[in-house]
Amino acid sequence: MKTVITARRLITPTELIESPVVVIENGRIDVLLSRELKETPAGARQLDFPGLTLAPGFIDVHVHGGAGHDVMENDPSSLQAIQHHMARHGVTGYLPTTVTAPQDNILRALEHLGKAVAGGDDAKNGARPLGIHLEGPFISHAKRGVHSPENLVEPSPQLLDRFWQASAGTLRMITIAPELTGALETIRHANTLGIHCSLGHSDATLDQARAAIDAGAGHATHTFNAMRRLDHRDPGIAAAVLTADKVSADIIADGVHVDPSMVRLFLRAKGRDRAVLITDAISAAGMPEGRYRLGPLDVEVRGNRCEYQGRLAGSVLTLDQAVRNVVSFAGWTLEDAIRLATSNPAHLLGETARGAIAPGRAADMVALADDGTVRQTLVAGELVQP
Repeated sequence: MKTVITARRLITPTELIESPVVVIENGRIDVLLSRELKETPAGARQLDFPGLTLAPGFIDVHVHGGAGHDVMENDPSSLQAIQHHMARHGVTGYLPTTVTAPQDNILRALEHLGKAVAGGDDAKNGARPLGIHLEGPFISHAKRGVHSPENLVEPSPQLLDRFWQASAGTLRMITIAPELTGALETIRHANTLGIHCSLGHSDATLDQARAAIDAGAGHATHTFNAMRRLDHRDPGIAAAVLTADKVSADIIADGVHVDPSMVRLFLRAKGRDRAVLITDAISAAGMPEGRYRLGPLDVEVRGNRCEYQGRLAGSVLTLDQAVRNVVSFAGWTLEDAIRLATSNPAHLLGETARGAIAPGRAADMVALADDGTVRQTLVAGELVQP
């Protein structure tokens, strides 16, 4: 059955269309018009969002959990709760993100999450897992954050292959510290597997980071956090990330992990095409203050801060709030801010079916108020229920 959706306006996100009409069939966008249909397709369901703006569904490439659950729990109902929570905040696609743990635990999580990714087209009432993000164990001791030091290992193509096989080929991104022995070889091998390498949790020098970019690393993980400090005489990895035109980068724009002035600096450096918003959200997202899990860690949550032994440990940020924060912190328009949560992460992942509203694309959309507040989310053309 076809569905006809109307709204006040639509952000594709590169174009603004007034009085749009979107026709959906079999979970995909069939027709997109900027004028009223003279005839509604026979038997079509109609959805009208008066006064609201339609935009592509958001994509979060770095999220550990939400709604009281962690993605490394071996429980399909936990993932469903996380996915429903994210969809309520406009996210229709995401990369469940692991943390450093004993290798057997990582392998079990990859196997469980790989099955969820493979069955993602059957997901109901929530965001769809598009692949897996492996954050750790290929990270620096010096910039490990809260990742367990005893479980960090040097990267190698052989170990990456083991993780890849456990995920049944659904591993889409790894965070890797380029200064580690074996990092460049592992980055080159990851490229042959179609895995995107993201530089992060790193104390790399400028030259070490540039060598990794030359080897094929094309992204950076939560810029400024868990990175060598940006210094005018020792610029380090942050300068490599900010100045490399071919590198995209993500940031946690919650005002806690990064000061708003540094968010503005980041956005000026990476621009509207290379900046990506992430949440780095943990199980506490959408929950009251208290103690929550991040992989094997017990994290204390007060207000907007998640801490383990006094150090930041993920966030309670939602992606719709991150979009609104870009508008607030940097004075960007909502249309431009939306690109950082839609087309940019889709381009990063090579997701040609998502990230934009256009014929042939997945009917993943969000209906927003003028201030960016999410009012409704559609996954494959179906409304996500509150």
